[in-house]
Amino acid sequence: MTATVPRQLVHRAAVAETYLTGWNRTGADRFAVSAQWPRAHGLHVSSDWSAYDPLLVVETVRQSGTLLMHTGYDVPLDHQFVLQEFQVDTFPAHLAVGPRPAELVVEIDFTEVRYRGTRPVSARYKASVLRAGALVATADVAFTCVGAAVFRRLRGGRTPDTVQAVPVPPGLFAAAVDRVQPGDVVLAPGDRSDRWQLRVHTGHPVFFDHPLDHVPGMLLLEAARQATHLRISDGETPVSYHATFHRFAELDQPAWIEVSGGNGAKVQVVGTQGESTVFECVVATTAG
Repeated sequence: MTATVPRQLVHRAAVAETYLTGWNRTGADRFAVSAQWPRAHGLHVSSDWSAYDPLLVVETVRQSGTLLMHTGYDVPLDHQFVLQEFQVDTFPAHLAVGPRPAELVVEIDFTEVRYRGTRPVSARYKASVLRAGALVATADVAFTCVGAAVFRRLRGGRTPDTVQAVPVPPGLFAAAVDRVQPGDVVLAPGDRSDRWQLRVHTGHPVFFDHPLDHVPGMLLLEAARQATHLRISDGETPVSYHATFHRFAELDQPAWIEVSGGNGAKVQVVGTQGESTVFECVVATTAG
């Protein structure tokens, strides 16, 4: 726990965006992953350095599953993991930033692993995130494992070098979506009060830590987070995300984020492109 795991094992290019520090197997399909969270982060720590954002939990759990697929199940590094579902419920009392970087243990239980031959082709796992023995969050994640050749066929020739992202429209005011930097705003005004265009800036150093041929799931979840802030009262904050990913969100087509609910109820977020639904997310909030 004195260094991060190799960044390639969690599909990150930047060491600074790699949060995992080790792992060990605790059962046939059970693992314990260690992680450390920084005390400051442009996206995942509040601007006053007092609280970790629940989406940092999401990224940590995502990295944990990716790491274990490569190390515990021998999935080659050139394979891609395509998200299908990601559900996370956090407990804000344990998300406070302390005087030292937070040390976490992520307990992972793979409940479904499907194979073709000796290689996993899909998996589901449950995660419990612990901090000094206290439960920070629980999660349930499902994804498919896709080899390089299959992924190329699946993407129909789309690569980071061949796909041109749509121009980035002017964003909403950062404070309206609980952001400080305008570059972190992922919503632009739409044609209705409950609908916004997704802003996809491929130069963003966190969402596009490395070149991609599609919109990453973490950016879609950030869009759900920001849309929720536009629907809730002061003092409320998102604490749970239950997301289903239906298809890839393409870089070269405008995407739209629509919401319903709020005012004390769960917020329903839907992302669309053309006539297709890209993802759906139910966001639960709590008073701050």
